[in-house]
Amino acid sequence: MSEHAHDSHTGPIKTPKQLWWTAFFAFVVPVFLIIGLVFYVTKADKPQAGAVNPELATAQRIQKVGTVEIRDANRPLASGADVYAAQCAACHAAGLVGAPKFGDKAAWAPRISQGFDTLLNSALKGKGAMGAQGGGAFRDLEIARAVAYMANQGGANFPEPQAPAEQGK
Repeated sequence: MSEHAHDSHTGPIKTPKQLWWTAFFAFVVPVFLIIGLVFYVTKADKPQAGAVNPELATAQRIQKVGTVEIRDANRPLASGADVYAAQCAACHAAGLVGAPKFGDKAAWAPRISQGFDTLLNSALKGKGAMGAQGGGAFRDLEIARAVAYMANQGGANFPEPQAPAEQGK
């Protein structure tokens, strides 16, 4: 076999010293470059959590998981118009995110045809983009009054729901 044929089958590394330097530059140097970059990125001073307002940060860390809210159970029931103004008008007055606009008979007709109970169930449990209204600031009966009020303005003829004690009066 000729010398030329032998040289064509070997790589550029001829001695163990060349192999060592190749390994060094191929593996060790990139590792140290990565470590150097990590130190460079992480060395900047970062404000400690709550450094701006430590009292607020402490209060947020130790806040209670739940709260108890006491309401007057004997307060008079709100009317449908009052509940609509406080709870429903934000979306239904402008027709946001698919809510039927207040007083729009064409938008309310298919909903009214489903019946009052279906409308009330949708209001209490939520439907589409509308979140559940039950269990909020108003009692379910007050939400029912608001549903009847809005539906009646849209062409329905639902009676205003009454409290069980008031039904016999």
